[in-house]
Amino acid sequence: MTTIIYDGTYQGWLTAVFEIYEFKLKEVEFVRNQSTTNSLFATKHYVQSDETKANRVLKGLEKKLSKQGVTAIYKTFLSEVDQSDDVMWRFVKYVFDSTENIENDIGNSAVWDVKKAVKKVRRETHRMKAFVRFQLTKDDLYYAIVEPDCDVLPLIMNHFKNRFADQRWLIYDAKRKYGIYYDLETVRIVEINFQANVNSSKPLMEISDEREEFYQTLWRRYFNSVNIKARTNMKLHIQHMPKRYWKYLTEKYPDL
Repeated sequence: MTTIIYDGTYQGWLTAVFEIYEFKLKEVEFVRNQSTTNSLFATKHYVQSDETKANRVLKGLEKKLSKQGVTAIYKTFLSEVDQSDDVMWRFVKYVFDSTENIENDIGNSAVWDVKKAVKKVRRETHRMKAFVRFQLTKDDLYYAIVEPDCDVLPLIMNHFKNRFADQRWLIYDAKRKYGIYYDLETVRIVEINFQANVNSSKPLMEISDEREEFYQTLWRRYFNSVNIKARTNMKLHIQHMPKRYWKYLTEKYPDL
């Protein structure tokens, strides 16, 4: 068994795939951002992310898969499902070992696992587009805090850029400690170390615009006014809006 240790990026993983074939490695396991492994008898192979090697793997995949098939591998990477690296590797190996397109061979466990991961990412991406709630800071920056199950910020960048093109905004993933920031021209990934408790259901009042609490109160009152209690179906409500999202939804805040 060879333990493949890489930097945790998608480019790093693609580089690792290249080197598995380059060095003719057989049984492998992947480890992200770690210099040690619990496998006593495993041989360690350290991977330095290489754009040229990664692109060669991508080009090879593009020859054998549709655009959606190639994207499915990236979405599996973002899904963070259990043993996602192994799922991706089994899928890619099957692709390169086959003479025909294997995307719809759901009888193969790797293909099926990738499809399940993609479905999970698609659902989480849709929810993030619907459940992001911005708050206004004193310097006219709209910010939102999220904790998605999957690492979907790269997949929602263009959606929010197009929808809020005339506003500066930041969406911060409290679970993964990074965000996407739009400066009225481009969207870029940023890393931020918050001193405040970003997991609180209350806004960060020390940086919030003085009008923010007023607007949030209006939104909560509107939400409550259109909510007919006699027709409330909590089971259906939770199905469409799981409770894990509630702490960042303005309409779910208690009165401040």
